Amino acid sequence: MIIVDLNQVCISNLMVQIGNHQNTKLEETLLRHMILNSIRGINRKFSSEYGELIIACDSRKNWRREVFPFYKANRRKDRDSSELDWQEIFQSLNKIRAELRDFFPYRVLEVEGAEADDVIATLCKKHGVHLMGENTEKILIVSGDKDFGQLQSYANVEQYDPVKKKFIKTPNPTRFIMEHIIRGDRGDGVPNFLSSDDCLVTGERQKPITTKKIEAWVRQKPEEFCDEKMLRGYRRNQQLIDFAFIPDTLEEEIMNKYVQEQGKNRSKLFNYFIEYKLKNLMEYINEF
Repeated sequence: MIIVDLNQVCISNLMVQIGNHQNTKLEETLLRHMILNSIRGINRKFSSEYGELIIACDSRKNWRREVFPFYKANRRKDRDSSELDWQEIFQSLNKIRAELRDFFPYRVLEVEGAEADDVIATLCKKHGVHLMGENTEKILIVSGDKDFGQLQSYANVEQYDPVKKKFIKTPNPTRFIMEHIIRGDRGDGVPNFLSSDDCLVTGERQKPITTKKIEAWVRQKPEEFCDEKMLRGYRRNQQLIDFAFIPDTLEEEIMNKYVQEQGKNRSKLFNYFIEYKLKNLMEYINEF
């Protein structure tokens, strides 16, 4: 099973297209070609070893923002101040995602309230094993997101960064997730566990955490080194970062969608390539 983080593939191709020219007009035709070519390359490179390619998508709504309003808040702020027309960009990306769902042989999983992270984590939790057997299905996560390091606790899960074109290895997933909870995730708007909820939004400096303290803490249970306030921050970050805390109802919806999307075929590909004038990709149609 190859699980592709579609948002990362899309945004990385978008950044290649615009380069340093933030006011560049978006070329949807070129963007479509680049995204499809990336997916083709992933499928060609890995399908013989890992099997079926599945596309994981972000939904417009996000359950983490419901429980933590500051989740990814700075990303929205950065888009608002950008010269890029993000409304136009998202319209194009949504259109291409719908085309992948309607015309391609891949399961395209988008569930309201879920991020691609939730889709990927749920599939790994359902199909992951702790000991490899002779017929164990291998799972490859195609994303550079470091959050997936925790899923390498499953013996059959690997991760490949499509931008840097290299595998990501997490030697100690248990330590990784605990340290990640302690440090937080600035990119997602999650402060370290000692700091206030809104500090990354207001610009308040986070409370410092030394490497020495982290080395001591990761050897203990949080109840052993946290006072009441620290434990609240730890639990906050744990809910947002640890995939064990994805809501059960959301995981059930993801698996239902996974079943609904099975059995798709290649019968619509040729006409799609003609309609969208993908003549440069037509000779590689069998690689999709």
